[in-house]
Amino acid sequence: MNSTSLLNIFWLSLKELRSLASDKVMLLFVIYAFTAAIYVQATGTSSEVNNASIAFVDEDGSALSKELINAFYPPRFQQPQTINAEDVEDAMDEGRFMFVVAIPPRFELDLVAGREARIQLNIDATAMQQAGVGSGYIKNILNDRVASFLSRTDQTRRSPINLVIRKLFNPNGISSWRTSVVAIINQITLLTVVLTGAAVLREREHGTLEHLLVMPLSAFEIAMAKVLANGLVILIATIAAMFLIVRWALQVPFAGSVPLWLAGVVLYLFFATALGIFLGTISRTMAQFSLLIILVVIVLQLLSGGSTPVESQPTWLQYLTFLLPSRHFVSFSQIIIFRGGGLSAVWPQFLTVGGIGLVFFIYSLTLFHKSIAVSK
Repeated sequence: MNSTSLLNIFWLSLKELRSLASDKVMLLFVIYAFTAAIYVQATGTSSEVNNASIAFVDEDGSALSKELINAFYPPRFQQPQTINAEDVEDAMDEGRFMFVVAIPPRFELDLVAGREARIQLNIDATAMQQAGVGSGYIKNILNDRVASFLSRTDQTRRSPINLVIRKLFNPNGISSWRTSVVAIINQITLLTVVLTGAAVLREREHGTLEHLLVMPLSAFEIAMAKVLANGLVILIATIAAMFLIVRWALQVPFAGSVPLWLAGVVLYLFFATALGIFLGTISRTMAQFSLLIILVVIVLQLLSGGSTPVESQPTWLQYLTFLLPSRHFVSFSQIIIFRGGGLSAVWPQFLTVGGIGLVFFIYSLTLFHKSIAVSK
């Protein structure tokens, strides 16, 4: 590549940036996708229990039962309410409480005497995720308080196993940590393909491609300019989203090296821009391009392991996902951001993303070159 070719790519890249800046709708879409969309996706849904309504039927009236009631407090649960046993069914039917805990008579006496004692937990399972997680919370809280109470009495029964749980990389199980990073990854995939593919189609629809063809420009220079310009826009948006939304607004820690992760993002952008050129080349209208975006990008996102673990997919499908750079992108992002891994931990993923991106770029460039040749 000589200096003239580099200069052509530079000026074509500036043309791409000016073209994007003049498209106000696309520009606003990019800003929204890397700011509000990420924040809403991270905070709009949650896998942990928050502000759940709970009531108690206290038929024991003992010191232990009152201690159990006082063990539940915000922000996980609302302030517990005490209701009568005959009101439980109506309260659950009306949806007033998600959980109702019934403490039977002589509960404390039975525990002290070493007899079996049971507590009934009624759950409104229409909120399936909150109900499933919340029941685990309630069970653990009740078990801990009962164990603490028994340790203060003469009843010294001990569990044969003392299970100590230590959560690594996300001790409090905050779902926004994971969803915010996955949201950035999804937006990088979507916006890179959309911007690059739309740039190719815009050239064809506005007739500017014919203007480029009469100039001493090669297909490589035209395609590379689109890769650099659109990749630069997405890279800047990614950096802004990571620091302003993820780290500052959502308070998500970044355990690893930011430059190392950005280097991986650049490798992935190389593949995503090549994919955008490919889809923009084979599409004849923006409507066709939009349908292809839905088909391709959704598959990349669903099989990447960001939304659901790769291990939960069928075995034959897991082998196919090795050919998807999005899977390796999610993998090394989690290693760097959450686990603090270095280059020694992620170089296989980097090599795979770079290799697949290079092969796909060569194929897309060949297809783009043929398309230009036909236009000539």
